Amino acid sequence: MAHFTVIGLGRFGVAVSLELIHLGHTVTGVDSDHKAVEKYVEVLTEAVICDCADEAALRELDLASSEVVIVAIGLDMQSSLLCTLALKNLDVQTIWVKASNKAHHTILSKLGVARIIHPEEDMGIRVAQSLNYPMVNNFLAIGNGLYIVEIHIKAHLNQTTVGLLLGSLHDNASNEQTNVVRNPKGKVAPLMVKRELTVFSKIDSEFILYTEDALFLCGSRAELKLLAPRLV
Repeated sequence: MAHFTVIGLGRFGVAVSLELIHLGHTVTGVDSDHKAVEKYVEVLTEAVICDCADEAALRELDLASSEVVIVAIGLDMQSSLLCTLALKNLDVQTIWVKASNKAHHTILSKLGVARIIHPEEDMGIRVAQSLNYPMVNNFLAIGNGLYIVEIHIKAHLNQTTVGLLLGSLHDNASNEQTNVVRNPKGKVAPLMVKRELTVFSKIDSEFILYTEDALFLCGSRAELKLLAPRLV
């Protein structure tokens, strides 16, 4: 269990706070609006009224105990930047900040925060991916053009081996079984399979997939796109 501080109790900040608590962590919620603080004082671990742009006021908070401080201030870019700068001056080690626009992102990148969050953009990408690849339940971008995707095995792929499923990416012979699976240096690699309450982490080319298995793959967008037609 870790402790987090969320500065800004708007919709985004509250959603982050409540989910962290649901996951078993503790959260200090901070906002300059006393009504927002009073609204969530009973559900957050701690709720504090504070001028988030005032370095002296922030110094009074126990920020050193937080694994991450999340600046979730909404459209007030000036307050967000002043808060972030104050946190940097207070030597807060890990700061995540919600950016409201491109200019906001550019300035935050100069301040050297650990992560810049674009919730609307990220959600838009997720919706588009779900519409384009309905067989993909979840996906995660991990950088360098690579993605981790969760795929549920359909009935027509019942008892298919991983080697057969991925084999066509190597030789384009979709009707010919192959036992070759991408190694970690390749474009696509099977990571694990979840079958009801059981998780299989050692996946080789002979591993047999069954209907409703959740298969997790890692690969480039281009290679995963080549695989998509076989999963429909």
